[in-house]
Amino acid sequence: MEFSHKAIEKKWKKYWEENNTNKTTNTSDKKSYVLDMFPYPSGAGIHVGHVKGYTATDVFSRYKRMNGYDVLHPMGWDAFGLPAEQYALKTGNDPIDFTLENIKTFKRQLKMMGFSYDFDKEISTANPNYYKITQWIFNQLYKKGLAENRDVEVNWCQELGTVLANDEIIEKDGLMVSERGEHPVTKRKMRQWVLKITEYADRLLEGLDELEWNNSIKDLQRNWIGKSTGVELDFLVNDIKVPVFTTRIDTIYGVSYIVLAPEHEQVLNITTPEQLSEVQTYIELAKNKSEIDRKDESKPKTGVFTGSYAINPHTGELVQVWVSDYVLANYGTGAVMAVPAHDKRDWEFATKFNLEKKFVIENKTDEKAFVGEGKIINSDILNGMDKKQAIETMTKIAVEHGWGREQTNYKLRDWLFSRQRFYGEPFPVLYGPNQEITLIEDLPVELPRITNIKPSGTGESPLANVEEWVNVEINGVKYRRETNTMPQSAGSSWYYLAYILADGENEFIDIDSAEAKKRFEKWMPVDLYVGGQEHAVGHLLYARFWNYVLYDLGITSVKEPFKQLFNQGMILGPDGRKMSKSWGNVINPDDIVSTHGADSLRLYEMFMGPLDASLPWSEDGLDSALKWIHRAYRMVVSAELTDVNDTKLDFVYNDVVKNVSEMIESLKFNTAISQLMIFVNAVYKHEGPVYRPYIEGFVKMLSIYAPFIGEELWEKLGHAPSITKQAWPVFDPSKLVSNTVVVALQINGKLRATIEVEKGTVKDKLLELAKKHENIISYIKDKQIIKEIAVVDRIVNIVIK
Repeated sequence: MEFSHKAIEKKWKKYWEENNTNKTTNTSDKKSYVLDMFPYPSGAGIHVGHVKGYTATDVFSRYKRMNGYDVLHPMGWDAFGLPAEQYALKTGNDPIDFTLENIKTFKRQLKMMGFSYDFDKEISTANPNYYKITQWIFNQLYKKGLAENRDVEVNWCQELGTVLANDEIIEKDGLMVSERGEHPVTKRKMRQWVLKITEYADRLLEGLDELEWNNSIKDLQRNWIGKSTGVELDFLVNDIKVPVFTTRIDTIYGVSYIVLAPEHEQVLNITTPEQLSEVQTYIELAKNKSEIDRKDESKPKTGVFTGSYAINPHTGELVQVWVSDYVLANYGTGAVMAVPAHDKRDWEFATKFNLEKKFVIENKTDEKAFVGEGKIINSDILNGMDKKQAIETMTKIAVEHGWGREQTNYKLRDWLFSRQRFYGEPFPVLYGPNQEITLIEDLPVELPRITNIKPSGTGESPLANVEEWVNVEINGVKYRRETNTMPQSAGSSWYYLAYILADGENEFIDIDSAEAKKRFEKWMPVDLYVGGQEHAVGHLLYARFWNYVLYDLGITSVKEPFKQLFNQGMILGPDGRKMSKSWGNVINPDDIVSTHGADSLRLYEMFMGPLDASLPWSEDGLDSALKWIHRAYRMVVSAELTDVNDTKLDFVYNDVVKNVSEMIESLKFNTAISQLMIFVNAVYKHEGPVYRPYIEGFVKMLSIYAPFIGEELWEKLGHAPSITKQAWPVFDPSKLVSNTVVVALQINGKLRATIEVEKGTVKDKLLELAKKHENIISYIKDKQIIKEIAVVDRIVNIVIK
């Protein structure tokens, strides 16, 4: 007996929509907030990679609902973005219209897949009701001294007409290019808004310890924050003080030279006239290199001698001063003391430029840099000390003599928060006649609707062209609006709270209201957050920062927003490569749903392998999923059901319920499906009527993976919809002791078959069953049986000749 997936999907989508089946409930003292990283609504719609993560959270949400939890499982749109901006600049059309059309496509596809999102909670970061709150949060950051307008060196992309964050840049042939479009990126100084995330660096580090996150993600954040403690030393170069930060002051006797970053403010001041041209050329070349490329230790070292020498503040020795791009201006002081004998990068640099290498730590070879620990040597007063003693001794000397200070540094930089784009959240800021800043409290400050968006030509946002919007007069005083807009990461830094505030699509209660606090106490933190690992040091860090600030303001009830984080793996193309239009290996879910149905696609993606594994797409695997769903469907609709339990399925049913429940809690969705298959196989082998509650329990478990078939089968079993409102099956521990055993059948001591029998089956019966087994018959036919051995519940061995 077959079914039409198209008819079933149409029927149940209509039912869910009309009955608001997925509406968030608020009736239980148990809650589960299950969240997907919301998508940017591109013109391409969702792909099968989206389906993997979204199906996982949907399975988990449905499971929690059936276990009596209030479940918040929402979806929204990270709707501001560079693609919409570029579309607008090319066509002159307002990007909001382009975005709204894309959202319609995404929403249709999500409903097509049977995802149980509560669309009454739908949000869009580009909706004025939404970014009203984004702007309110910015105002609080400014009032707390955490938002500042300053001149900073930025990554400027002329082609895109905007500043890019480090995570929006890739490296190509050693040069910086934009991730979108691969346009050249250079360094330049601009007046920009920055958020002082560095003031929360220690708290962001400490908070990682309490999170149920993969250790690799925690380590990525720890390394990005990059806390290090050491000493800042003053090297004198031509009477100019050049501070140098080091964590290894114990190696000060091994300093051979110092290196400044090309961007260091003193480079040109200390460069001799003879070297000036060469240094200036090097500085210009460095501007086009990406930070990733400059930090890549495998790349050959480059540099230029300034012609000047620095005085080692402890030994008084003169050492050369070089400029090299392997030193970064945004870490420490932008200058390092080089100890090539004990640092791999310094060793490579010194080798290339024939600079001295002084070993000051005891080791067995002088053929390469020694980066381990040992006794200090060739270091006068430090000789014989270990690392800890030497650091303490030299730190004390440096501080007492005034040429050193204890210092804690971070790799983390303040968050560059300005973009020269039209399509972003406007800043609620006015500049007065003397550039004084006035916050706008009457929010939102809305983007103007215009019909001809074009670049400003000045490095400013296209908003600068809209003079009637930019220029404001209040009480006779003329003001000018901020023409930069906020980055896309602004809206995504608090969206998990927006769902809680939503009373309807893009309708929100005030974030600082008593009702908001009550809701945050109910729902926060997010219990399960699923998305890609690529957001480890961007979005996840920014969202944690904003949540800490809102916690300090008394808005949120918890410091950390995301309790458990899971990074799903990718679905690769059938050729094993990442799906890409250029490879021609992209799989469109619309096509799959048309041919195989949404339930088959959902089941296949969950059964492919572990959720965090990246695996290639397989048409055969998809076909197998469809076949199994039909097999399960036939089992249910054709089974003769009874309300009398013959107990034969007791063990397998209760074992499957127990295992499926535990596996879903552990996000082992593929092995849970295997358990469902075990039950189906057991029912097909079962003789006689099947106990109705066991079939009903199976359908409930199937429904979280295949909701359309689940609803259909539930109705065919005589129940009113919806199955999502039913209680999850409960296993009976007393029935987890199997009443059957597997007995080995041997010929001359070699295993030839197995049979499953009831425990305690007597020897004569075991021998009888063994001799009827087709495998055993083939061995004993026309042979003389010398001996028969039967051990109850264990083995039958027939000796022949």
